[in-house]
Amino acid sequence: MSGSQRPTAAISHVFRGTFIHSTQETAVQILEDALLGVDTGGKIAFIGKAQTLDKLSRTFGFSPSQVTQLKQHEFLMPGMVDTHIHASQYSFAGTALDMPLLQWLNTYTFPVESRFKDLEFANRVYTEIVKRTLRNGTTTACYFATIHTDASLLLAQITNDFGQRALVGKVCMDRNNAVEDYKENLQESQEETCRFIAELLNKKYPLVKPVVTPRFALSCSGAMLGQLGALAKNNRLHIQSHISENEEEVKLVKELFPESESYTDVYHKYNLLTDKTVMAHGCHLSDKELDLFRETGASLSHCPNSNISLCSGMLNVRNVLKHKVKLGLGTDVAGGYSASMLDAVRRALDTSKVLTIQDPDYDTLTFEEVFRLATLGGSQALSLDEKTGNFEVGKDFDALRVNVAAPGAPIDLIENEAPKILLEKFLNLGDDRNIVEVFVAGKKVVPFTGPAE
Repeated sequence: MSGSQRPTAAISHVFRGTFIHSTQETAVQILEDALLGVDTGGKIAFIGKAQTLDKLSRTFGFSPSQVTQLKQHEFLMPGMVDTHIHASQYSFAGTALDMPLLQWLNTYTFPVESRFKDLEFANRVYTEIVKRTLRNGTTTACYFATIHTDASLLLAQITNDFGQRALVGKVCMDRNNAVEDYKENLQESQEETCRFIAELLNKKYPLVKPVVTPRFALSCSGAMLGQLGALAKNNRLHIQSHISENEEEVKLVKELFPESESYTDVYHKYNLLTDKTVMAHGCHLSDKELDLFRETGASLSHCPNSNISLCSGMLNVRNVLKHKVKLGLGTDVAGGYSASMLDAVRRALDTSKVLTIQDPDYDTLTFEEVFRLATLGGSQALSLDEKTGNFEVGKDFDALRVNVAAPGAPIDLIENEAPKILLEKFLNLGDDRNIVEVFVAGKKVVPFTGPAE
């Protein structure tokens, strides 16, 4: 480890202890007895060895007494990135998982989402999901809201108030919905989506941005997809949607868009596959479609809990990585029943092992690789990796302070384990009780304090 550093503003935090993160080359890099400094702008100012404390304190103008010493069983890791979550579905998370996707949407999801025209209801749900995800270590979330502009703006305000980094999308849909009061017409959608984007950008929230959100090809006419593709292109906005989640959906998309070669080609024709696009699921994508993802720079969000819970399919992550497609993890609440990214890590490993059971030659994912998907991989999938994802100097300090031996938490340490074992135990056994502090852009956001709480 070199003593990385850069000229910076004044130092606000200095930590000493173990830091665990991923790089492009290394799935898990462990820095023991190291120093990490955060400047008043929330960026990582330096990383160095502990024995260089005196030199670093002189260079950066802080007192050695400012240093926060991590405990024996503690480490800092990057915040986790949830690349696909429906904030509006949180009220029924953990229930209603007895149907395949399309029936599930009409029976459970659309009726609940239609209630978000009530801002009081929206405020209750959105406040709880932002608090829950932050407590569980999600420092960045890519949220689907609903078709309701004001409620979607409220979600953005709540994420800003709690200090979470977020992409927030007002959902767009103009067909194939059995719930009559939960759809838009083309003109209304265009006007409201433009209003949502303009009003959110005008708020100038430092960490919360809009994302263009066609629900998926089945819910959107070609005209709507074309409008949204142009809107995203003209404003250089992020895009999120769903793709190839289950086989019935893939078949219906082929019938609705017979002129397109594939599901991926539908989005590509309407300028919705860009280097700022994240598509959820992708369980049934062909190699040719993955090549198109790679060529356009579009990314996938792997949502293993939802894929299993709705019996949609199992994503072959190894094949996605082989095609050099950017990939992150998503909880996909409420198709996925848990809002915790630790659950997404575990279900990703489970899915990989099921694929290995089916084919003993399959190259099972390691926990180190899935750790990278949950952190750096997610930031890459959302095209935010210049700002966050690991502990590189100059990036924002989005981090979790993890205590593997936290009192009352679900991990019992019998021996004095090495840091990599502590990480593995946390990923497999830990929960929010092990996450004692959460930082986003250098600001401590958990435990909650102040008016947001």
